[in-house]
Amino acid sequence: MDTPPPPLTPLDEDWQRALCVVAHPDDLEFGAAAAIARWTGQGKEVTYCMVTSGEAGIDALHPEESRLVREAEQVESARVVGVDTVEFLGLPDGVLEYGVPLRRAIAQVVRRHRPEIVITGNFRDTFGGRNLNQADHIATGRAVLDAVRDAGNRWVFTDQLVDGLEPWGGVREVWASGSPEATHAVDTTDTFQAGVASLEAHRAYIDGLGWENWDPEEFLEGIARAVGPRLGVAKAAAFEVFPMGWGD
Repeated sequence: MDTPPPPLTPLDEDWQRALCVVAHPDDLEFGAAAAIARWTGQGKEVTYCMVTSGEAGIDALHPEESRLVREAEQVESARVVGVDTVEFLGLPDGVLEYGVPLRRAIAQVVRRHRPEIVITGNFRDTFGGRNLNQADHIATGRAVLDAVRDAGNRWVFTDQLVDGLEPWGGVREVWASGSPEATHAVDTTDTFQAGVASLEAHRAYIDGLGWENWDPEEFLEGIARAVGPRLGVAKAAAFEVFPMGWGD
């Protein structure tokens, strides 16, 4: 008999500002958007940062045309869940590499927005089982963890500290949405439909995938209903939590 997955711990919601940093438009919508709708509904401030514009994501569109389409879809998708600020760093889609340049770019965003919580996507090798993760997701998530620490160190990326920009060591935790190593979750029962609408806003991207008869609501419901009972609710979103300490 299979061992049931362990219970999940409720996420700490005693915070006001969060920054979401992911590789592509649509990354947050494949599971985290309903949680974000919950938090904006509580009056929290959530900002989106896309490392790329997802320009390599639609086979039938040239990257420069795809960039415009996908940025517009992401802005609308964010609006659906109460997020007004969406930034695009413009790094090249599909070929992101973990390293100092990526850490530098993300650290600068963290310093500007000064969040208490930083949210990224799953950056484990798989989504669980044999479903391999994508290279941009892995590079971005790894860089987010290090960039959060970099942002708090005055002697790292010192060239950024001009025009009043200061180090920011106030990030308490980094949360990775949809990780197979998730230990925490948040109830999304009441905001689930907002999450569905947010994913549906990526219509050009979804159509471009060519997934015949694929239903965004059915897909998201399968995930949310699998996570929910581990939190004692109908539907939930799962996160792996990384506490951020400063120093060695």
